[in-house]
Amino acid sequence: MEFILTTNEELSKVVTEAVNRAVEIALSNQKEPKEDLDKWMNLPELIDYLPDHPATTTIYSWVSSRKIPHHKGAKALRFLKSEIDQWISSGKRKSESELQDEAENYKSKKGGVRRHE
Repeated sequence: MEFILTTNEELSKVVTEAVNRAVEIALSNQKEPKEDLDKWMNLPELIDYLPDHPATTTIYSWVSSRKIPHHKGAKALRFLKSEIDQWISSGKRKSESELQDEAENYKSKKGGVRRHE
């Protein structure tokens, strides 16, 4: 394709069209926005989100014993997705080798300290 431009106005028009087309292509190639980490969930949404889909009474028990992060407002329980994700991650059980490493680190820090009886 060959362009012969005779005026600045023609050049400006071609550049504007090219930029507009590039913007259209860029916008059409955009992926869907990432899921909002700070999404608020109500009780049924939380049940659907949690991997084990616990019973409502189980969640009420966790709330009353403060085992699960939650917020109360207008007599309704609300759960913040980012806090729930962190809570789920914190429940990971350590492997035997991780526990052994922690024990060895603890011993090495206590190393030269002896208790007097």
